Amino acid sequence: MVHPIHQANPNSLFGDLTREEFYKEHGILHHENYMLNKKNRNIFTQSWRPDSPSRFKGLVAMIHGYSTESSSLIQLTAVAIAKLGFFVCALDLQGHGYSEGTRGHIPNINPIMDDCIQFFDSVRLAHSDLPAFIYGESLGGAIALLICLSQTTEWSGLVLSGAMCGVSDKFLPAKPLLRLLPLAAFFLPTWRAVLVRPLADQSFKEKWKRELLVKSPNSPTSSKPTSATALELLRVCEEVKRRSPELETPLLIVHGEDDIVCDANSARRVFEMARSKDKTLEILPGMWHQLVGEKEEGVELAFKIIFDWILDRAAKACTSTNGNNVMSIKD
Repeated sequence: MVHPIHQANPNSLFGDLTREEFYKEHGILHHENYMLNKKNRNIFTQSWRPDSPSRFKGLVAMIHGYSTESSSLIQLTAVAIAKLGFFVCALDLQGHGYSEGTRGHIPNINPIMDDCIQFFDSVRLAHSDLPAFIYGESLGGAIALLICLSQTTEWSGLVLSGAMCGVSDKFLPAKPLLRLLPLAAFFLPTWRAVLVRPLADQSFKEKWKRELLVKSPNSPTSSKPTSATALELLRVCEEVKRRSPELETPLLIVHGEDDIVCDANSARRVFEMARSKDKTLEILPGMWHQLVGEKEEGVELAFKIIFDWILDRAAKACTSTNGNNVMSIKD
């Protein structure tokens, strides 16, 4: 299928259409709500589903990356997946999008995970007959993986797109500055670390898509993480590496080979260490961090892999096929 990103232009995700016209053209029903989390913060949630009455093929829970939101470009991927016959849901992480919290400040990943689990559990309960998949981009990929480690039998598949399995050396500050990060996080936790490069500039190959991201009404004034956030993201990378051998969920990793934000070699190591009997790794030559930020042919190649994998595993889950070991690597 053709990814809806190709309808977008530098001024709007929906091209020349209004959001309502866009959804109608694609046959999608959209719903927004707020969830009160355990800390009494309002967390923005939304869902997409095909407007046809046919039975859903499965459920896909999506987690966006750092300094973005569920209403940004990942929304167009949600629409594409919904058009395939899935119920799709997402939330804005604390401090992102329409959710409450200090903008872009994540000193501890655990409350973020708690929000995701609380919301996704409620959606899965309402659709308990469906195979459930979790999809994460960048930081969202690391969170999705950790959720699968926490809920070992709840998910039919895990899809990681440019996942934060490790931060690229090309993106990190010089080592002497990196050693100062714990002190900065302790004494100045909300200081916007100026030690890393602008995230969007390194993530989207097509400039107009970068500009579109910045034009979002909820776009942060700075994509640079706070010092406490930067330290926590590095800790999360280490936890992902350390705990990868515990992962047994069916797994698809799709990663750009030229990603200088989240290291492709770290994604390879996670794949190799995972105990998942069904696992697939696709390292895509020449591609950057955000796969939706590629040129049209690159977008179609990357997302065909993702969509085909989800469709295939949903069909297998629905027909209760036997658990033969499956492993494929294309590098």
